[in-house]
Amino acid sequence: MQNIATRGLQCCAAGLVFFATLGSGSTPAFADKIQTAGEILRIALPVAAGAYSLYLQDYDGTLQLVVSEVISEGLSFGLSHVIREQRPNGADFHSFPSDSAAVAFSAASYLQIRYGWAYGLPAYALAAFVGYSRVEAREHHWQDVVAGAVIGWGASELTTVRYNQFAITAYPGAQGSPLGLTLAARW
Repeated sequence: MQNIATRGLQCCAAGLVFFATLGSGSTPAFADKIQTAGEILRIALPVAAGAYSLYLQDYDGTLQLVVSEVISEGLSFGLSHVIREQRPNGADFHSFPSDSAAVAFSAASYLQIRYGWAYGLPAYALAAFVGYSRVEAREHHWQDVVAGAVIGWGASELTTVRYNQFAITAYPGAQGSPLGLTLAARW
């Protein structure tokens, strides 16, 4: 499993280097590609986190992810309709906070808390790219993305518990004798 996480981190780093070397997004075609990639990752990150939890048959974790995502999306959507901040592109007044960043960072934080940094670090890098894509597309200001990230992180902090397959089993008797107690641990 550690090998998979290492490969994921390497692929994520290679992708970020690739985007960094393409330039600052000065052409409209480049900005469209970044926006599209960010929109795809906004959905793919929570779906991948849920799929991984289901693969592990971690149904408690899957439920924790769903609750975290609902809180993130609900809170950021609700706040964006109460706090009237105009988008950088002038489209409407629902800029603050970024629900895309909230959803992406909720999934990343879930992976980090539930399964550790080997899964969380690449997910955080992808979530940061989602935030960058929203600013690059002129859908949000940086403060909108940071607020969304804090909402997503906070939702996962409140709802996610570390995954642990540690189990202790107690058996009556010890070494063939009916007297005593045997404890067996599995991790």
